[in-house]
Amino acid sequence: MSARTASAKAGPVQETAKLPVFGRKKRKYHWKRMWPVYLMTVPGLIYMICNNYLPMFGIVIAFKKLNFAKGIFASPWCGLENFEFLFRSSTAFTIIRNTVLYNVVFIILGNVIAIAVAVLLNEIRSRRASKVYQSVILLPYLMSWVVASYLFYALLASDTGMINNFILEPLGLEPVNWYSEKQYWPVILTVVYIWKNVGYQMIIYLSSIVSISPEYYEAATIDGATKWQQIRKITLPLLKPTVITLLILAVGRIFASDFGLFYQVPRNSGALYETTQTIDVYVYNALMRQSDYGMSSAASVFQSVVGFVLVMVTNFIARKTNKESALF
Repeated sequence: MSARTASAKAGPVQETAKLPVFGRKKRKYHWKRMWPVYLMTVPGLIYMICNNYLPMFGIVIAFKKLNFAKGIFASPWCGLENFEFLFRSSTAFTIIRNTVLYNVVFIILGNVIAIAVAVLLNEIRSRRASKVYQSVILLPYLMSWVVASYLFYALLASDTGMINNFILEPLGLEPVNWYSEKQYWPVILTVVYIWKNVGYQMIIYLSSIVSISPEYYEAATIDGATKWQQIRKITLPLLKPTVITLLILAVGRIFASDFGLFYQVPRNSGALYETTQTIDVYVYNALMRQSDYGMSSAASVFQSVVGFVLVMVTNFIARKTNKESALF
């Protein structure tokens, strides 16, 4: 009886002793198999460190009166003087208002149109036609803002523009000097943004729609649901996590603007500043005229801090609403 008991006790001890060895072998096998995959991540990690983390040391410039002769760390501290530049200027309210309101419009319209386009493309049964439409819609996103600005200049130029010469003039209407009339530019900038960026958002939503199990739609069809009912009851609810994720990321950049859109497309026209100038454009123009690198760094730090706070708040609200929808 005692020998059997001892044998029963010894069994688990032997098995327990072998487990770490097996674990080590498994880890070694895992590294042998997966090292090419880890190796492929090295260029991306190096790029991320050089592009995103090393520049963070430059945050100190925002709190210093930069003197190139003394260097960054030997330059005298100036506290929050660089931050006062944004808020003491006479146009502070205008540039912050433009930045926030444009981004709110872009977030709402951009997501609505991207979802609509993704749903429509998903209904196309011809694979060749679907690929052609996707490529055409995505093409503007791959285009440089410099190229896009020249394309729209060809449309809006007062003397040679296609809108004045081929649309307004044949209709007997007066030509418009688009680069001097500020009231048109909120609509123009919104149209240009949607035209250029909706393709990228559409691809994200389309990939989410394609991943939805077709069994849901088959069951809905059997139950007699129409296409609109399938979209409203199946597609849109299952797109909710993707929408919330993109919304959180977009809210984090609500105090930043697409510099190419607001600088290149209006061609930095001073007559349009009231409706086209954002924080990024204002800081760039001030940097070019005054060469104040401390002020420029302070503006970037301000945008980053506000963006971080907004991301945390938006994610907190999403987590309270539905934990699965939160980004983290």
